[in-house]
Amino acid sequence: MSKVIYGEGHKGMGRIMKKYPISIFFPCYNEEQNVTRITLEAIEVARRISDDYEIIIVNDGSRDRTGEIAERLAKENPAVRVIHHDGNKGYGAALQTGFKNASKELVFYTDGDGQFKIEEITRLLPLIEEADIVSGRRTYRQDSFMRKVNAFLWGALVNALFKINVNDVDSAFKLYRRKIFDEITLTSQGALIDTEILAKARAKGYTITEVGVSHFPRVAGEQTGAKLSVILRAFKELFALKSSFSPRSE
Repeated sequence: MSKVIYGEGHKGMGRIMKKYPISIFFPCYNEEQNVTRITLEAIEVARRISDDYEIIIVNDGSRDRTGEIAERLAKENPAVRVIHHDGNKGYGAALQTGFKNASKELVFYTDGDGQFKIEEITRLLPLIEEADIVSGRRTYRQDSFMRKVNAFLWGALVNALFKINVNDVDSAFKLYRRKIFDEITLTSQGALIDTEILAKARAKGYTITEVGVSHFPRVAGEQTGAKLSVILRAFKELFALKSSFSPRSE
């Protein structure tokens, strides 16, 4: 397996990293203003960190031109493919699609809204040799005060219920060993998906670590995570997960 070396000034922290086969995917819902930029950034980063990669765009039933633009990008770039949902199925459903279709040894996902810099995957990669999941912790979260308060309370709740011990549970900047998804069954269709993955992976004995990453304001498109319907769905799925969760089964 080949290696890539980053100098001391690089965000990869001056460490030697293996070039793993990697799947990079991101869910998109009405991200016509962001999908081109994110896809091209993913391609550029993937070329530097891997000799065997794929980029997957999951179009979760967008009503704008996201799907059309994604198809054009796939035609122009052989490493890119698009999976369309025939309606807006939800964040969890979009992530499930990405994980199910990822074929490489490592799987990395981020959101299609551009609030993370994909190049900062170099902060995560050195740690995948020490853990099975590396989660990016937003060091300076660029969201409204109320959104940050809600996230803190939610994180405290799910950590208490499932003993995940992760500071930024819902950070959309995570790197996984793909084999994890052969051993756990995911059911969450909404925002609970990150909690479900971490809880079930932890119960299976997989290790999780965190590292700080940058977070940026959304410059285009509209956030949907704070909608009442999304929040209510998350709590409904949370109670269902807790009632069925068994550390010995998943």
